[in-house]
Amino acid sequence: MRFGLSTLRVVAGALFAGHGAQKLFGMFGGGGPDGTGQFFEMLGLRPGRQMAQAAGAAEFGGGTLLAAGLATPLAASALTGTMATALWTAHKDNGPWITENGYEYTLVNIALLFALTDAGPGKLSLDHALGRERKGLGWALLQLGAGLGGSALVISKARGEPAGSGPIQAASG
Repeated sequence: MRFGLSTLRVVAGALFAGHGAQKLFGMFGGGGPDGTGQFFEMLGLRPGRQMAQAAGAAEFGGGTLLAAGLATPLAASALTGTMATALWTAHKDNGPWITENGYEYTLVNIALLFALTDAGPGKLSLDHALGRERKGLGWALLQLGAGLGGSALVISKARGEPAGSGPIQAASG
């Protein structure tokens, strides 16, 4: 399983980094900061260009860290935040299935990040080589909470909502 876990971490991290490169640099058919920013504006994430750059940086940086197995809970938290934001702003009203632009893919990614943080980056990682592996249920819950909380704050701020009225409050209220 150690090699399998490392393979999963590297592939997922590289794809997240590529997704961020689409937003930051317009690579791989992405819209870059301007095109992605226009889409974000339609979702109510303002200012769109800055939100696109922030999401791109979180995905590119988080994906790169995840692929390397470095600061794994931090990387997973940044990526969980972007996936939660996508789920809440672009997919939640469409039901679960991706064929209807639903949230299944974003939710699978959040689950994958939780599982990777719980299991740890593995022996083939920079965290392990540096003796700084952080893993287990506590770390997984911490990164999940940080990612979800960060997402809620970003959405509230980007939509000009007062604190406490964003997605978490709406879901619990």
